[in-house]
Amino acid sequence: MRFRPCIDLHQGRVKQIVGATLSDQGGLLTNFASDQPASRFADLYRRDGLGGGHLIMLGPGNEEAAAQALAAFPGGLQLGGGITADNGPRWLERGAAALIATSYVFGEGRLHQERLEALSRAVGREHLVLDLSCAPRQGRYFVATDRWQRLSDFAVDAANLELLAAHCAEFLVHAVEVEGRQQGIDTELVALLGQAAPLPTTYAGGIRGWEDIALLGQLGQGRLDFTVGSSLDLFGGQGLRYAELVAFNRHQTP
Repeated sequence: MRFRPCIDLHQGRVKQIVGATLSDQGGLLTNFASDQPASRFADLYRRDGLGGGHLIMLGPGNEEAAAQALAAFPGGLQLGGGITADNGPRWLERGAAALIATSYVFGEGRLHQERLEALSRAVGREHLVLDLSCAPRQGRYFVATDRWQRLSDFAVDAANLELLAAHCAEFLVHAVEVEGRQQGIDTELVALLGQAAPLPTTYAGGIRGWEDIALLGQLGQGRLDFTVGSSLDLFGGQGLRYAELVAFNRHQTP
């Protein structure tokens, strides 16, 4: 169990957004917007040995900032946002450690098996992370796509996780309904992932402080990594200190 850092890019700036409010209809809620470029955050993660972080392009206008961040930490960041079989290899050449995909694979509300297979072939299974950000409906969790505005018919459960594991190396899972709200983790989702995930998995959503991290470790059986956004002092939060999370990672068993 370890901390994975993040860089969320919106219109070229590093921001922390309440995820479910990101849509074309307006109403965007932003918890934090930095005056520092993404490359400064990437360089910080490099100096602190925090590989495997997530660099997410939220919509258009982020390619230049993303490229600069990758250059600051080559081979250290996983890149997501608009990834396809066509552009994926180019981003790997620009320094991405792995590529994170959602809507390309789960477009139009369903799993596109042929796109998943094409993407896995194009970039290599070992370089593919599937973003299974999801929300609950009638007692089950379903992958959310289209900026988390649409639920697919693809359930996050043991059988489906095994199906996807043949084509990727990791899972990234945001709990959509609590992401960015600093109101606590989605305990049912964490327990599900801790029991069923067959690959390394990173959880994101709702972490406020050390009590939530301890609960995540307990419910996730110590098998889940985690990322922290709005509650981190690095992004203007007050719940967790970045330096303490760096120290936490240094005490984890490799």
